Amino acid sequence: MNGLSARIPFQIKLIANMESTRPHDRELDARGLNCPLPILRTKKALNEMQTGNVLKVLATDPGSVKDFQAFSKQTGNALIEHSEADGVFRFYLQRK
Repeated sequence: MNGLSARIPFQIKLIANMESTRPHDRELDARGLNCPLPILRTKKALNEMQTGNVLKVLATDPGSVKDFQAFSKQTGNALIEHSEADGVFRFYLQRK
C-alpha cells in the first residue's frame, strides 16, 4: 500500500464530518422532532417547492437516516446528500 491510499480513509472521514456548503432553496429545521414529524414536514415543504429545487433538512432523530432514504425511494424526490455532525443530521433533497 502506498502513502496516498493509506490516507484516503482519513480524508473521507474528515469530509463526512464537515458541514456541506451545498446550495439550497429552502431550509427546514426538524431538530428535536421524532418520527414521523421530520418526514411529514419535509413532504409538506417539498410540495410547496418547484421541481428541481433543493430542500435542506436538519434533524436530530437517529432514525431519520433510514426514514429519509425510504422517503426518497417512495416519492422519487432525490436524496442528493446527507451527513451528520455533532448529533445533527443534514439532508438535501431535490424536488422531483
